[in-house]
Amino acid sequence: MSRRIQLFCCRVEKKPRDTVLILVLCFARIHPPEFFKNKYAVDEAHYVTEISSVLASKKPAVLLTLRGVNTDSGNVSKEASFEGISQFNVNNTILHPEIAECRVIKTDMELEVLRYTNKISSEAHKEVMKAVKVGMKEYELESLFQHYCYTRGGMRHTSYTCICGSGENSSVLHYGHAGAPNDKTIEDGDLCLFDMGGEYYCYGSDITCTFPANGKFTADQRAVYEAVLKASRAVMRAVKPGVAWPDMHRLADRVHLEELTRIGILKGNVDDMVKVHLGAIFMPHGLGHLLGIDVHDVGGYPEGVARVEEPGLRSLRTARRLQQGMVLTIEPGIYFIEHLLEQALHDPAQACFINDDVLRRFRGLGGVRIEDDIAVTATGMELLTCVPRTVEEIEAFMAEGQSSAKSFHCLSSQKQ
Repeated sequence: MSRRIQLFCCRVEKKPRDTVLILVLCFARIHPPEFFKNKYAVDEAHYVTEISSVLASKKPAVLLTLRGVNTDSGNVSKEASFEGISQFNVNNTILHPEIAECRVIKTDMELEVLRYTNKISSEAHKEVMKAVKVGMKEYELESLFQHYCYTRGGMRHTSYTCICGSGENSSVLHYGHAGAPNDKTIEDGDLCLFDMGGEYYCYGSDITCTFPANGKFTADQRAVYEAVLKASRAVMRAVKPGVAWPDMHRLADRVHLEELTRIGILKGNVDDMVKVHLGAIFMPHGLGHLLGIDVHDVGGYPEGVARVEEPGLRSLRTARRLQQGMVLTIEPGIYFIEHLLEQALHDPAQACFINDDVLRRFRGLGGVRIEDDIAVTATGMELLTCVPRTVEEIEAFMAEGQSSAKSFHCLSSQKQ
């Protein structure tokens, strides 16, 4: 018997506050109703075969069923149904926005679980950074991440399909799917962009680390990495309740443009670059998203919050003002994506800002993304992710990992 949860709400005696939430569960083993009352701390539990008669006995004025559009994906969640539902007055529009809004602000207990998912996932990322070697397959590191999360953290699932891009694959935003299953051989000089997060009791994490496969950044890799890190930290300093999330995206975009100008890839006035949306060529995705029971959690665009229809900003998964208790990702990135670069170079409004001679040096670099999970506090934010972030920290950490691996190899050789 498959496992299934059905969710219904009913309003009794036409009093708006008299709402009863009823969970109806099917498990392979048939437990008595008392088992579920204790397990889930609910007032009543009944077998699924009794759903029609139990609800009828409550004499509800209306049944509220969960149906609505996910504003992130556009997918529609379809409400549960049962034999005999036609005898009730059913409303399938009220519940979805209310449930979505409940998920936006996290409770203290939810924050504890999210801290745990970040702790274990951060440690798993560090294991990957210590283990990576030129000549490995990308999927070997994906496997190591999943193994660590499961064996050390009890996380059977990841929050999403792991993205383990190396070299030019690091410029593919959603690499790692079935058509490109993390199967490239990692080469000397490659940057690795690994976007992976473990999931615990349905609560996710979403962390991206970018580092050199051989443990040493080249000068150009370092310049781009530090530009993205500067954008990340600028946003973290600005985050607090009341801040509009699109403004945080604009802040990251501006830092990127300033740094790309300093590097020499761009030239000219940054304000003018902003006007022609040049930042979206190098960061075509949104700055970050709500995180919780889903990795791209619901509630991004409630009624009254409109999507900003501009390049880059239109990809934001939320445009809300920040509130204490929200959990979001901060994930700025700079990518050298061939078709977007060509598009910019053929657009006179954007091409005038690009130093093509310098850009050529970077066109095979791939991309850099730095992604952390944060919780908004009363005065700022709490950083949930804990991994090496500066160039110096990454290089020292990877050198330490390689040294430990060599020591272990030597000891193993002596035993043989």
